Amino acid sequence: MEETEKNNIEPRESFSWDASSFFRGLTGRNRLARARGFAFHRVTGLEGMQEAVKGMTRETAFVAVDLDSPGYVELVNSPKTRRVTTVFLFMRHGAQDMEVRDRCLGIMREIFRQFMSVLVMERTRLQQKKIYIDTRISFTEVDRYAFSGGACAYFQVAVDTATDLRYNAEEWEDE
Repeated sequence: MEETEKNNIEPRESFSWDASSFFRGLTGRNRLARARGFAFHRVTGLEGMQEAVKGMTRETAFVAVDLDSPGYVELVNSPKTRRVTTVFLFMRHGAQDMEVRDRCLGIMREIFRQFMSVLVMERTRLQQKKIYIDTRISFTEVDRYAFSGGACAYFQVAVDTATDLRYNAEEWEDE
């Protein structure tokens, strides 16, 4: 086998879910999110979310998707790969105005509920492609001291896909 052929081995086909596009679409189509001025961002971890907040100039609210969350492979009878997507919701408000903060959290809870109403249908569609969304999705409100002048909450969506872990001798060199 030539050296170029060895280095151009194609990975086995696997199905995936484009969570970023999914939540970008929800943010753009949701009437409440649009009415409240939510913009869409991609971030890397909580640090990236904090940078997005600091960099906000025109926006007062956003949905930020972190696709660099943890994942793992489970070695069971039906091996699977799990990827976790974290979705942050953020709304700017007066630094010490707890009443407005509570209203912002109420809006974010409602956006979360509305997003979940669409995710239920997406879950059914994905199952046909052997992609499984975990049924437990928690909504967590971030402590008010983490973001001065802003209300923040997040939820995580865990997605499992079947993983082909059959041994293939052609993938290995002879000893």
